[in-house]
Amino acid sequence: MADAVLGPPLARGQNSHVALMCGDRTVTYGELDRAVNRAGNAFKKLGLTVGDRLLMLVNDTPEFYFAHLGAIKIGAVPCALNLRLAEADIAFIAKDSGARFMVVGNEFLEFVRRALAKVDDAPTVIAADAPVPDAMFLADLIADASPDLESALRKPNDPAFWMYTSGTTGTPKAAIHCHRTVFMADSYLSEILGAGAEDRIFCSSKLFFAFALSHCYLSALRLGATVILYPSWPSPEAVAETVERFRPTIMLSVPTFYRNLLRAGLAEKPAFKQIRHYVSAGEKLPETIFERWQAATGVPIKDGIGATETCFLFLANRGGEFRPGSCGVPVPGAEVKLVGDDGEEITEPNRPGILWVRTLSVAAGYWNMPDKTRAAFKNGWYRTGDMFERDADGWYWHAGRGDDMLKVSGQWVSPGEIEDYVLRIPKVQDAAVVGVPNEDGLTRLALFLVAPEAKGCTEDLENEIRDALTSNLSIYKCPRRMFFMEGLPMTATGKVQRYALRQMVTDGSLPQR
Repeated sequence: MADAVLGPPLARGQNSHVALMCGDRTVTYGELDRAVNRAGNAFKKLGLTVGDRLLMLVNDTPEFYFAHLGAIKIGAVPCALNLRLAEADIAFIAKDSGARFMVVGNEFLEFVRRALAKVDDAPTVIAADAPVPDAMFLADLIADASPDLESALRKPNDPAFWMYTSGTTGTPKAAIHCHRTVFMADSYLSEILGAGAEDRIFCSSKLFFAFALSHCYLSALRLGATVILYPSWPSPEAVAETVERFRPTIMLSVPTFYRNLLRAGLAEKPAFKQIRHYVSAGEKLPETIFERWQAATGVPIKDGIGATETCFLFLANRGGEFRPGSCGVPVPGAEVKLVGDDGEEITEPNRPGILWVRTLSVAAGYWNMPDKTRAAFKNGWYRTGDMFERDADGWYWHAGRGDDMLKVSGQWVSPGEIEDYVLRIPKVQDAAVVGVPNEDGLTRLALFLVAPEAKGCTEDLENEIRDALTSNLSIYKCPRRMFFMEGLPMTATGKVQRYALRQMVTDGSLPQR
């Protein structure tokens, strides 16, 4: 994978071409190659070897690329983690992965140390951004290492990197991506959008997301393009400033961010009109946002869908061909099929079914979870869990989930996990979490509560619930809206009628606090 990513631009003589732009820093392809080699040699000196895991909790800086690709080059297995994971998730992943080392951005050091204090044989911490007294410093390790390194030869099905899912079932799952994943790198940016070395590519999503890692790392570098990085967690203002300053030609983002840029009046800035392609993924793009964005910039947003388990997009709208509200058609190299409740493939149009996908980038399975692996992966196919319909022209339209999972801000959320924490609070008798669309059509969490003891004084209980959730769960799993009820609507078999709760919110029949 390391040779397949950096080999093409170096072979084309792009040594002095800028690979990464980050604030006032630029890194050429030649400099990136040497830094990756130095990082790989430094890790080897520490004892990291083929198959060993390297955890990373690092902002989007050049050091992310140095460490991640340097580990891959020596046959180790890097795993970039969500920067907003809960402390318990970090501890679980450290234990689950068996990682020996963890590269950590300095702003996360205290948080990580608290998490690792709960783990036997915890990984050794390497500071990513600045020297600290009680940890190794990545820049020092790189500076002392040789700039020459031969890649460890690996087979296509050998592990290259892991990606932990959002932890929808309470314990994150590590999707194992193999070296063959890189063979999908040209399928979207190059073959559909026509991207190349002259492009500047910017993604508002962080590199630990599959959407960004696949397209602003594996694809963009292989094409010899320039990647624009924004280190911190972005705001609409920061994204607009980045676009104005660095003038990307291709921008990747999620519906929430496109919506926020429109709300703030930032999409009308001149630089946004100069971008050639806008791409959206992470959750379904509402048609209203598509229409408003095109009116503001004159450029349509091309929606698509991928997954942590597929790394790259597998359905997408084309460069000059798109249908608002649709996720598009299969990208080159991707096979998709719809399967009904009877387990048979659906061939007729306009009939919903669960979407399965098969590409070279489908993960080999989940680490240490054989039952979940058997349920989701079969003969190279991955069961997405998403319901789709295919129209008569072959375009795919998202029809919701085949289970209770919700996708919020591009990340999977399990209602049951949230409900478990809420139900630990003594005054709460019953609870249910559903996803409801906000005014822009984006799915957001709503929490329904039965708490007779709270009576008319619910403010203290609401604060207690918020404190409990934010202390134990990632922020995107914490509902902002709460509704108190005398009882939850139930089916004859005792299951919560979630559709009825969603309807109560959308038709305004419940008071909102």
